[in-house]
Amino acid sequence: MEIRNQTFLVTGGASGLGQATSRYLAQQGANVIIADLNQEAGEQFAQEIGDNALFVKCDITSESDVQNAIDQGLAKFGSLSGSVNCAGIVVVQKLLDKEGNPADLAKFAKGIEVNLIGTFNVARLVAAAIIKQDPSANGEDRGVIINTASIAAFDGQVGQGSYSSSKAGVVGMTLPLARELSRHQIRVMTIAPGIFGTPMVASLPEAVRISLEQSVPYPKRTGNPEEFAKLVAHIVENGYLNGEVIRLDGAIRMV
Repeated sequence: MEIRNQTFLVTGGASGLGQATSRYLAQQGANVIIADLNQEAGEQFAQEIGDNALFVKCDITSESDVQNAIDQGLAKFGSLSGSVNCAGIVVVQKLLDKEGNPADLAKFAKGIEVNLIGTFNVARLVAAAIIKQDPSANGEDRGVIINTASIAAFDGQVGQGSYSSSKAGVVGMTLPLARELSRHQIRVMTIAPGIFGTPMVASLPEAVRISLEQSVPYPKRTGNPEEFAKLVAHIVENGYLNGEVIRLDGAIRMV
C-alpha cells in the first residue's frame, strides 16, 4: 500500500511514538487522525502538521470515543486505510508488597483494560469501517492495522505483571486477527519496541537512563521515535508483512 493519500488513525498520536508516527506519515503524504486524551497538545500538534491532520480527543477503551474519531476522520478525509495503535499506560506493582500484602487488583486490571482491551477495541472498529469501503481493485491491501506491544511481552521484569501480560496479549492476538481479516484484504502487524526516547524514559533519573542505554548491545542508545515511525511506514508499504511481531530493540534482552 502506498502511503500517499491514505488515511490512518493514530492513537496516542500527540506524544512519544504516536506523535513521531503521525508526523512521519503526514510527511509521506498521508492523512492522519490524531487520537489522544491530551486535547491541548493534540490540537497544537494537528495545527503544526496542517490540513492533512485532524485531532480528536479519544479514550481507546471507549467504543463511542473511537467510533467518533473514525467518523470524524471519514467525514474530513473520505476514507480510512488503517490504524497505528500507540496509546497505552505503564502499570508497575509487585504481586506482593514488602509486607506481604497482595497487589491492587483494580490497578492490574487497568493495565489490561487500556493496553489489551483498548487495542482490540480500536482494531475491531477500524476493521469494521474499512470493510464498508470498496475492496481494492487489484486484490492488494484494503487496509493495515498496526499494534504496539513491547519487549516486556517477552522479557518482563519484576513489577511488570500487568504491563507484560497486557502486551503479551497484544502479541497473542496478532496472528488470529491477521488470519481472520485476510479475507477482507486487511493485514495485521505488531511492533514490540525496546527502550525508546519517549517522554516517559526522559523523565527517569539520568543514572537510570544511562544504565538502560548501556544495556542495549548496539547501538548503545535509546531508540529514536522516528525509527519506530519508519518501521510503521515500511509495514504499510510492504504488502507481504502480515500476522507477525517485529522486535525493534537494538538486540536487547532484559534479564
